[in-house]
Amino acid sequence: QVQLVESGGGSVQAGGSLTLSCAASGYTTTSGSMGWFRQAPGKEREGVAGIDSYSTTIYADSVKGRFTIAKDNAKNTLYLQMKSLKPEDTAMYYCAATYRTLLRGLVTGLFNYWGQGTQVTVSS
Repeated sequence: QVQLVESGGGSVQAGGSLTLSCAASGYTTTSGSMGWFRQAPGKEREGVAGIDSYSTTIYADSVKGRFTIAKDNAKNTLYLQMKSLKPEDTAMYYCAATYRTLLRGLVTGLFNYWGQGTQVTVSS
């Protein structure tokens, strides 16, 4: 059974940094592609960053240059390093995984497995 457990969320001031982690079990980070999504109250879930089995990364335009996605295959863990955080980054952040080896976009329907989420709140 695949389990994805996020951690590292919290409250920070604008301009601050946070690093989210996603520990995977029942799934290995070399098996396919993984990604981070977020959902703010009243809004649809949106893709933030993704990394495929070849470690090719993609980012939403809104986070390019500020967020970095990476994975540690030895620890079977996915990370999202977030810098220069803005109030509009406030959302529940979710880790997601798929056995697709190539990632053609940050589309929720491409991912089969989801974590429970970790809250990120950025105050101005």
